[in-house]
Amino acid sequence: MDLWKFFDITHREHVLCNPMSVEKLEELIALLRLRSGARVLEIATGKGEFIIRLAERYRIEGVGVDISPYCISDAREKQRKRIPDAQLKFLEMDGIDYKPEEPTSFDLVACIGASWIYGGHRGTLKALTGMAVPGSWVVVGEPYWRQEPAAAHLEAIGEKRSNYGTHYENAEVGRELGLELVYTLVSSQDDWDRYEGLQWYAAAAWASRHPEDPDVEEVLKRVRANRENYLRWGREAFGWAIYVFKKDGPGK
Repeated sequence: MDLWKFFDITHREHVLCNPMSVEKLEELIALLRLRSGARVLEIATGKGEFIIRLAERYRIEGVGVDISPYCISDAREKQRKRIPDAQLKFLEMDGIDYKPEEPTSFDLVACIGASWIYGGHRGTLKALTGMAVPGSWVVVGEPYWRQEPAAAHLEAIGEKRSNYGTHYENAEVGRELGLELVYTLVSSQDDWDRYEGLQWYAAAAWASRHPEDPDVEEVLKRVRANRENYLRWGREAFGWAIYVFKKDGPGK
């Protein structure tokens, strides 16, 4: 079935499409202290909650990019209802294909929870840094290993140990690229449980409302497998954090 349809179904109850609480997101937004008119780019914007909250608080100008037509539709509708006059643009496209009209032109660049777009955490930081002005913010969200994963866990989820680092290793990648880590927001187990559990809930609710949909069986099969993997291994093995970096230059 269509990946973005599956994602839309399983994330209908989520405000944020990642394992971070709204309270921690608000903490991040308060710390960024952007000037009015600052330029923001968010790759994999999802439903647009982060960039819309930035516009509500700071009156920034921004671009949100996402490949999912469902997410872009949600983001545009959210902007229309909450902050219709904001200078925001939502683009439906693969993030890796986005090229700014002016290189190094953004005061904040973010990709929270979609590093696969650039081939991993290091590739994401490289790409974002290349679009950020000196002294700007580079914000990424990334999983990390809390403990060494079991071989059966890796096989079940189709991942390699090397696909993710530890919390320390994620931070070190930024340092190696010349970025300064100034803050992290780390998801609690409760944040993870909410993120995962709302997917189970949303899938069950959707299936009960759409019993004739040809994808019902596939949706429930995938959700059950994800739930099994999370409860059996992932809950203890995976962590998740937002890493807040500064790019060298004026304003550092």
